[in-house]
Amino acid sequence: MSDGAEVPLRELNQQTSRVLARVAAGETVTITKDGVPIGDIVPRGVLTGRPAYPFRTDPMGDLDIPDLGGPVLDDEEIGATLRGMGEDMAGGSDA
Repeated sequence: MSDGAEVPLRELNQQTSRVLARVAAGETVTITKDGVPIGDIVPRGVLTGRPAYPFRTDPMGDLDIPDLGGPVLDDEEIGATLRGMGEDMAGGSDA
């Protein structure tokens, strides 16, 4: 096993328990494929300073929802309707 913090994917595949022992000891290991970093294995609870899954946080603007002429429902009525739909699907039809 190499002494650096980078571990080739092949080495991870062949010596998984050794790599994970390093992580358990507090080391962050960068996995590489063909010399290019593809991911990090970090000890549990360690913050890396970047999100694991990038997501949009910028506002997307106002929604342009067309008026379809239906009834205006409040949140409670919408919730009751959705709960009822789930019961209909789970319980089958009474017809």
